[in-house]
Amino acid sequence: NKVAEDSVTKIAVTGETLVTDGEQRASSFATYPIIDTLGGAGLASNLAADGQYFAIFDDGHHRQFPRLTSGPFRYKTYAYDNLEKSLPYARGHGMKQAVIAPSMLYLLYPLQRTVEGYPKEQFVDDLVAECEKDIRGCFEAGAKRVSMDFTEGRLATKRDSRNPWTGANLLKTFVDLNNRVLAKFSPEERVNSGIHTCPRGDCDSVHSGEVPYSDLLPSLFAMNAGYFLIQLASEKNKSSVYTQIGKHIRRDANGVKQVAFIGTINPLSPDVETPEMVAADLEEAVKCGIPKDQLGATDDCGFSPFSIDVKPKHGGPDFAREIAMKKITARVKGTKIAIETLGI
Repeated sequence: NKVAEDSVTKIAVTGETLVTDGEQRASSFATYPIIDTLGGAGLASNLAADGQYFAIFDDGHHRQFPRLTSGPFRYKTYAYDNLEKSLPYARGHGMKQAVIAPSMLYLLYPLQRTVEGYPKEQFVDDLVAECEKDIRGCFEAGAKRVSMDFTEGRLATKRDSRNPWTGANLLKTFVDLNNRVLAKFSPEERVNSGIHTCPRGDCDSVHSGEVPYSDLLPSLFAMNAGYFLIQLASEKNKSSVYTQIGKHIRRDANGVKQVAFIGTINPLSPDVETPEMVAADLEEAVKCGIPKDQLGATDDCGFSPFSIDVKPKHGGPDFAREIAMKKITARVKGTKIAIETLGI
């Protein structure tokens, strides 16, 4: 609770419009629904620890998912459980909340086998219902915006022989699954329902940075979400990606105008961006074709998505925490500069 309050308080000082507790009570962005972290009960009883790898990172480390052994599938923890505990710390500031996308949890089900007595179709139905409950519960608790973490999207086209699911052509399956959840919400609700995408940022390393965004973006904007949080600050050719976003972003996604919040801050580096750098990225994005009224700024992934992220390039997580607040401050200031420059 102390650390969650510290996160909310420090982010509010940066000038950020919507604050967050940094998911400090969760084991990770992906595993909070299946692990009772705070209660100490651990992994759900119908999960085994020998599941498929979620990702193998460039520095050699990996993250492994559990394997579903029986049905029905139910969350042990909902994101709104932790949100409700942190809302009092916001002291008048609006709060945003991240949830895991159903497409990530789809990987709990064995890739080639069937779970006895629990066909994949029933699992998917249960998964959609649980994710809807998670998102709706966040809104009902008081979240102003809720975004689904979709880091598996880019990884789905990597075709890593060490990680079979990345070569199983699952991107369309993922998009359709996420759209099933989004379809449960009205256009008014989906305006504030988002999708986050990235090549992941864990221990200052990535899992799919070499996969071109052109493999993902057409499918990404096929999801009927109101906004997208797109890792971009660490991309080698940002202008090309800006152009692709401008080409594929929709003004009418089943009743909502999509907004692209482009990454202007790189959490994998301890170097703090200047506000002028942030503003320059936003101005370049407009030049490359992203409409002004469909553009925003965000941070890339990687401040600390797992509870055991040691942040090696930063010299440790405590120093990285202080750097993170400076980076967020720079983004807020830089966005204000761009708003004036672009006449928004």
